[in-house]
Amino acid sequence: MIPYDKREGKIWYNNELVDWNDVKLHVLSHGLHYASCVFEGLRVYDSEIFKLEEHTDRLFHSAKRMDIKIPYSKEEINQATKKIVSVQNVQNGYVRPFVWRGSEQMAVSAQKTKIHVAITTWEWGTYFDPKLKTEGIKLNISKWRRPAPNTIPWDTKASGLYMICTLSKHEAEREGYTDSLMLDHEGNIAEATGANIFFKDEKGELHTPIPDSFLDGITRRTVIEIAKSKNIKVNERKILPKELSNFVGCFLTGTAAEVTPVSKILEHNYQVCNLILDLSASYEKLVRKKKAA
Repeated sequence: MIPYDKREGKIWYNNELVDWNDVKLHVLSHGLHYASCVFEGLRVYDSEIFKLEEHTDRLFHSAKRMDIKIPYSKEEINQATKKIVSVQNVQNGYVRPFVWRGSEQMAVSAQKTKIHVAITTWEWGTYFDPKLKTEGIKLNISKWRRPAPNTIPWDTKASGLYMICTLSKHEAEREGYTDSLMLDHEGNIAEATGANIFFKDEKGELHTPIPDSFLDGITRRTVIEIAKSKNIKVNERKILPKELSNFVGCFLTGTAAEVTPVSKILEHNYQVCNLILDLSASYEKLVRKKKAA
């Protein structure tokens, strides 16, 4: 795969279209040293950006929670996102807008730093191996936990919150798993390293953790809407690890993961059942609805 700093094309950078290789930030940028950076991840399906406005709303929410004032309006960011997708001619890919503090100050205090904004996009397929969309992925359980909500801005997509996700995923891959299940600060099931999680019981009902210390994913909310439209009961509640043996199905949701079945969490096995495959197919139909129309 081509390294991301060696690719070609344009990047929207502080309201200019800059050649990909010419986009630079200084090594003493505050965002690099103190994780004062927020971002989003969006998908492009058949040249259309899925739920652009919702992602931009969340980007601004994350920035506000991090005491960062984005120097553009939401509409300007929306238009810039559409512009860079068009310029790069991305048909089915990924979009990464991000906001960070510059290099004017190098200390915890950062009131005088300039706020930078960039939006990048590239062609991108499935997050997990495509065959795993039917076979299911395998998870371990991470030793790292989502921090208590009074210790971090947990409802943001901020770069610093992903440090333990990287550590968890690396450990899982070393042990032969695809990803890792993370618990919250109380020991309840929370999420995977970059996706929300759902379980199916023997009655055909879905169970998913309450997002009170981790991100309430846009894909998560979309899948809940799809499930309810099919008269599938969705229980949002605290779920303990000891309940893992009570479920017969499991899947992840996320912009990158989309709807991905889980076949195993440690010694617990799950079926890639018709309900999960149908939700995945319905999600695929939704994101590509303009082409179908």
